[in-house]
Amino acid sequence: MYRTRLEDHFDDIETDGYLLDASQDDANQLYLSGFTGPDPFVSLYADGAVHVLVSGLEYGRARTEAAADTVERHADYDYEYGGREDRYDMYARFVREKGVESVTVPPRGPVGTADALRDRGIDVSVDGDDTLRTVRAVKTDEEIDAIRTAQRANQAAMRRAESLLAEADVAAAGDDAETGQLLHDGDPLTSERVATAIEVTLLEHGCALDETIVAGGEQAADPHDRGSGPLRANEPIIVDIFPRSKATRYNGDMTRTFCVGDPDPVAREWYDLTERALSAALDAVEPGATGADVHAAACEVYEEAGEPTFRTDPETETGFIHSTGHGIGLDVHELPRLASGGGELEPGHVVTVEPGLYDPAVGGVRIEDLVVVTEDGYENLTEYPVEFVVG
Repeated sequence: MYRTRLEDHFDDIETDGYLLDASQDDANQLYLSGFTGPDPFVSLYADGAVHVLVSGLEYGRARTEAAADTVERHADYDYEYGGREDRYDMYARFVREKGVESVTVPPRGPVGTADALRDRGIDVSVDGDDTLRTVRAVKTDEEIDAIRTAQRANQAAMRRAESLLAEADVAAAGDDAETGQLLHDGDPLTSERVATAIEVTLLEHGCALDETIVAGGEQAADPHDRGSGPLRANEPIIVDIFPRSKATRYNGDMTRTFCVGDPDPVAREWYDLTERALSAALDAVEPGATGADVHAAACEVYEEAGEPTFRTDPETETGFIHSTGHGIGLDVHELPRLASGGGELEPGHVVTVEPGLYDPAVGGVRIEDLVVVTEDGYENLTEYPVEFVVG
């Protein structure tokens, strides 16, 4: 299916081929080649076929694993450990032997490669639309299953985080810790301890992540503050987990906000509003709706309650200060966007829906589910309760 989408989108490209020079860390490269090469390698799409060029070190594995029509190695072009100019000569020969005299490259491709190919007589155009990102946005059933599996691991990690919070005691006067701090087995329960427990659980489920968010109190007022230090009772604690499967490289994403003890009345009001905003946004998800429609549904709940949003006040530093969601796949953040200006949703789009409110005086509240757009609405890939107070 993804090859058909490639052909449909690349029909509009006015060059002979589409060239990538990148490693597996570039989601476009991983998507096009299907190969997990840790070092940069070249993929070329031309005439409906994908051609991959790798070093001798990776050749055997690439022949087995790459989703390519042809796999060649540097030695096939009399190159293995030559200099930079020799390498570029090899690239030009590789391209020409596929009948290609002009290529399109992504907007973030290496400038050196583009210039070197131009110097060797190959026309190079830049794909300002980043066409592969658009192709990647609509997932196959296999991709959706991979994301669903990553989200199950995510849920196991969230359960572990919530359990630590639920098991925590609250330090009182006379304890070694400051009054109000959360204690676990007698020691302060910190953002770092909870994050470590999350990461260990993910590893046990075949996933990993470089960073997660466990942010309490004032730290939670910054949507991307990772959180640090002791967690406290009676304050919102945002836990945002976005793991990647080691096997498939697809991501999950989920956020819950917890409170141990009695939340401030404003925080409780915010949580209820955010739960309503989540429900309104989910109700707006269907094919033919736009990302802007979904974002507007969440914003309206907040605005009717008198809370600022970027839609009503682009310069606000409190309130609903981010978009409602984003696509997810090989990247944690990809198309489509659930935001002002967000385009039309299609079946196969997998998106987060994550409204929230933020103010250093209160902290932050965010709730995030992960859903796939279906032919008649959406399927929620997140099976985790929405509950504020734990313990």
